[in-house]
Amino acid sequence: MKTASISVAKNRLSAYLDLVRAGETVTITDRGTPVARLVPFTSVDASDRRRELERHGVIVAGAGGRALDALLESEPPKPAAAVDVVALLAAERAEGERCARGPTP
Repeated sequence: MKTASISVAKNRLSAYLDLVRAGETVTITDRGTPVARLVPFTSVDASDRRRELERHGVIVAGAGGRALDALLESEPPKPAAAVDVVALLAAERAEGERCARGPTP
């Protein structure tokens, strides 16, 4: 496994991608601390994805493994209607500012 700092990886990205295409793994570090890993892309099925999520502690293994696999294989649902996320965020911030000021006299 190769290791490279962010600046070296940035300058030699094509060379590191060639290594990854050849099956190697490259770890990217920031001041000696690993922050990312370049790995060869392989198609991942739902059970592999579930095991990865379990390994990282995002989910806990349970009895419904097959149901979870089916959920992970499906596309996430689309919103029912177009939503202006920026307007919602602005309204939420305005409400938070009103709450922070307290009741008006």
